[in-house]
Order: sequence, then structure tokens, then C-alpha cells
Amino acid sequence: MQRWIGFGLVCAALFVAGCSGDKSSTDGATSSAPNADGSKKLRIAVIPKGATHEFWKSVHEGANKAAAEDGAEVVWAAPQKEDDKEQQGQIIETQVTNKVDGIVLAPLDASAMVAPVTSAIDAKVPVLIIDSALNGANTVSFVATDNEKGGHLAGAEMARLLGGKGQIVVLRYAEGSASTMAREKGFIDEIKKNPGIKIVSDNQYAGATVETAQKASENLLSPLKKGDGLSIDGIYTPNESSTFGMLRVLQDNKWTGKVKFVGFDSSPKLIDGLKANEINALVIQNPRKMGYEGVKTIIKYIKGDKSVPKTVDTGAALVTKENLTKPEIAETIAPPKE
Repeated sequence: MQRWIGFGLVCAALFVAGCSGDKSSTDGATSSAPNADGSKKLRIAVIPKGATHEFWKSVHEGANKAAAEDGAEVVWAAPQKEDDKEQQGQIIETQVTNKVDGIVLAPLDASAMVAPVTSAIDAKVPVLIIDSALNGANTVSFVATDNEKGGHLAGAEMARLLGGKGQIVVLRYAEGSASTMAREKGFIDEIKKNPGIKIVSDNQYAGATVETAQKASENLLSPLKKGDGLSIDGIYTPNESSTFGMLRVLQDNKWTGKVKFVGFDSSPKLIDGLKANEINALVIQNPRKMGYEGVKTIIKYIKGDKSVPKTVDTGAALVTKENLTKPEIAETIAPPKE
């Protein structure tokens, strides 16, 4: 019976890998045709945390650009939900079975993904980590935002908006997600530099989707209602889905503009919120650069360059309504091409 259960899990992972791809990706187990110059076309599996957020679509865009430049091919294989650690582990195993030349992974959990990554490395498939750190394992490199620094940017902006005094809440993302945990830590450490600001809640979690984030936001803010507003002065959220879920609740209750709101990441809807003064600031990453540098770096490694950097900081910036039109900001927040 166990044999058939295991076979079913592998089949499910194969199905997900296929359904999550697009015309620029592949999930086949056979080798691709060689490049025009006769060189082998490397197949790089890029395994994000999910596929629905604008962030991951931009990562995909950057990864495809890098692969095209180097005559390689991206195998895009995403879990259906951003909290399905078991499925992400299965996808890693499937791509090893499919004999990809390398894996670029955004681990859903800093500890849970160590075992499948170690198994891949033991099978001579190099693994590079993007976005969110992994505890241990001899990976090629870590290509990501300096997330703690990004949290400090958000905290400094919140302190500026509040004039150094007030009460705020932090809606966390998910336990085990190293990237958002670092953003939360950076924010809280920065706020602690301002004794006039008190964090009244920082133990609630948004969860993996906009829907769970919206529910968590409602539960967090409901006891804080005061008249037609809130008894707090500021709100911080550490990623795209938590920020959008919170924005929905503020909009639904007509609380936008009555509280300072600093979020993380961007999407067209979040940028609309910024333009409408419903969000005061966003800390943005450069997901295209993350996907691009991740694929570029692992290709260099596979081709024999063992001196690739162990860490690559892809940068973060604070975005406000006032600096939206700056070329470097406008280019980074542009929605991914369909």
C-alpha cells in the first residue's frame, strides 16, 4: 500500500509542476535539444513559494530573461499554496528525478526544506536559494533582499510618520518564513529606538493567502475600534498578501487615512492604495533581479565557476506617493509582463 501512496505523491508533484508552468517553461524529464552552437541546453528548475502573487510572477520573468541570455531553459514548478511545505518538498524530489541541471529555490520554511535540499545536493544537483534563507545545507549561493534592513526602513518611516510617538500593531506573516521573520525583526528593532512608540500587538499571523490575511486583520483590529476609527496610530505588514489583506479591511471599514499604514512588497492594487493615500509607504524588493541573478549565478556555477558569491543582495527601497515616478522606482514596481 505504501508503494502506491508514494507513487501517487510523485504523480501529484509532477502534475503540479506541469500546471504551474507557462509557455516559457518546461517540466519534462527528458533533456532539451542542444543550443544552435552544439552546447548543452541547461535546464534550471525554479521553485518559488507560490505562483499567484505578483512578486513571484516578476521572479519568473527575471529567471526567464537570464535563461534566455545563456541558452538555458527554466522549469517553473510552484506549490499551489504558499504554506504547503510538503508539496514543495515533493516538487524538489520530482525535479531531481527529472535530472534538471540545477535548482533555484525559495524555501517555504527555513528548516523543513533542509532535508529535500540536502537530498538534491547528494544527488549532484546544485541548489541556489532565493528570497528566504535556509538553515544549513551546502547551497551554491543566497540571492535575496536584505530583509532585516528592509524592516528597518519600514520602522524608520513609521517612526517619522508618527513623530516618534503612538501605538501600533504588527501583523506577522507565518512562522518559519525566514524572509518575513527578518522583516518583522528589523521593523521591531527600529521601533524600539523610539520610546514614545508602543507596539500593542505583534503575535498575530496573516497566513499564506490574501483571504487568511483579511480574516486575521479583522480579528486583530476588531477589538481596537474606537468611534468611527481605531485606537491605534499605525500598522505594519511584512509581505504582499498581508498588506493587501489589511488594506481590504481598512477600506471596508472606512479606516483608510485614519491610521498610518506601512507595508512590504508591491502589486498594482497596492500601488493604487499608495496613490490614494490609503497606504503611506511600501518597502519594495526587486523580484526580477532576484530571479535573474539566481539563474545567472547557478548557471555560472554549473559551468565551472566555483567562485560565485555566497550572498547577493538584490536591494530594497522605500516607496511613497512622492517618489513613485522616479525611474528606478517605476521600473521596479512595473507589473510583470503577461
